[in-house]
Amino acid sequence: MNKGIALIDKLKQDRKLTEEEYVSLLNFRNAETTQYLFAKATEVRQIYYGKDVYIRGLIEFTNYCRRNCLYCGIRASNKNVEHYRLTQDEILECCHIGYDLGFRTFVLQGGEDMSYSDDKMVEIITTIKRQYPDCAVTLSIGERSYESYKKYRDAGADRFLLRHETADAAHYGQLHPKEMSSEERKRCLMDLKTLGFQFGTGFMVGSPFQTPELLAKDLLFIQDIHPQMVGIGPFIPHHETPFATENAGSVELTLYLLAILRLMLPQAPDFDNASPKNELSPLESHI
Repeated sequence: MNKGIALIDKLKQDRKLTEEEYVSLLNFRNAETTQYLFAKATEVRQIYYGKDVYIRGLIEFTNYCRRNCLYCGIRASNKNVEHYRLTQDEILECCHIGYDLGFRTFVLQGGEDMSYSDDKMVEIITTIKRQYPDCAVTLSIGERSYESYKKYRDAGADRFLLRHETADAAHYGQLHPKEMSSEERKRCLMDLKTLGFQFGTGFMVGSPFQTPELLAKDLLFIQDIHPQMVGIGPFIPHHETPFATENAGSVELTLYLLAILRLMLPQAPDFDNASPKNELSPLESHI
């Protein structure tokens, strides 16, 4: 039997593989293996979700960021960004429009913009939950302290999205400035889990210096931390970053990894799940 197919069957049954087995599954990627993997992932997806489509209201409320991640177009040192910040009233107007359109999830996403203090974020969260009690609030605002995360949770925030980007510390250092660390990112994820958030993580596919061995570490990390949400997408080079001339990540490999994740976490929702009935939803790539 094709070794890749044997590994797919094992993953579907056990929902986990070893790091070495993930490497093998990535290296054995070919037309036959891919077709078989997609078929098995589709079977699992149909069991839990059928053909339902879940829609979320994503509110990009600021593109200011204190960080200088080497791959990101809104990195702090990029002076050509046309910056903006939404006021609380503007955010609430987005919620009002979205609610009338049928959205029952509001995802507040932005750079690490510290002008939105804990008190300001708590006020925004509290107001949304008071005005729309049948809606969920998801945050995606980067690394904060345990105390800050606790304030958001106590205010009513339901979910938090924070991609780990890469589980390997050395690789993380190749993609981020020296003041950032993989250890700190993982600390944030563990804090979110401890505080009872439904939390999501994920990684870039095809980022500079990435290898199958590094992708296997990402899969193993997700397997171990068991998030409620997962989002991955291909690396896209931005012209205003140090990685402007790097090759883009592969959509095909991204889909292959999404299928692996579906077998690993059959009921895992995508990054933006927050339906009023707490239903789960399909994985998606967030390209």
